[in-house]
Amino acid sequence: MNKLLIINASIRNERSYSRKLTRSFVDHWKSKHPQDHFTFREAGLEIIEPINEKWIAGAFTKPENQNAENREALQLSNELIKELKENDIYVIGSPMYNWSIPSSLKAYIDQIMRINETWKFRSGKPDGEYVGLLENKKLFILSSRGDTGYGEGEKNGHMNFQTSYLKFIFGIMGVKDVTVISLDNEEFGGEIFEQSKQEIFQILSTIE
Repeated sequence: MNKLLIINASIRNERSYSRKLTRSFVDHWKSKHPQDHFTFREAGLEIIEPINEKWIAGAFTKPENQNAENREALQLSNELIKELKENDIYVIGSPMYNWSIPSSLKAYIDQIMRINETWKFRSGKPDGEYVGLLENKKLFILSSRGDTGYGEGEKNGHMNFQTSYLKFIFGIMGVKDVTVISLDNEEFGGEIFEQSKQEIFQILSTIE
């Protein structure tokens, strides 16, 4: 049995296409793997608290030396990291906002990108070599974008700070098995967007 963590980042609800993608993913996955377990994490409609000075003080204090203030500052971070460690497959549904990710998803990443919890320096001190601590995990990035051509080597690829960033940051944490599925052309609407939807939702239905 696999455990899947579904992370939605759009600030829109019913009008969100990235949420439609995650719902479709979950529906198809359940039909093929009815025994699997799902956990849902909201990082768009609910506020993920940004990190602050108290958080940094706690994160860089060894667990055995943490005081009550340190532990309180890291409470949400500990919860989110526990979810990551307990689940096998991550599914992130994210729109592209200004060529990047929603601020709430960035806040989520800041909470989980924690030294000696999800990554570490190879030598134990700053050395430029990062070792990911999330082992044997798989990530699906389901993105929605207004324009097209954001893939690697495509005309707008240099402007893609959305999926490229997510792949990079989760790679630092040890997640190397990454599948990106992007629904493009939302701003254009009409026939071109309908064609994009048909293609992408067909791809989602074939994921094993």
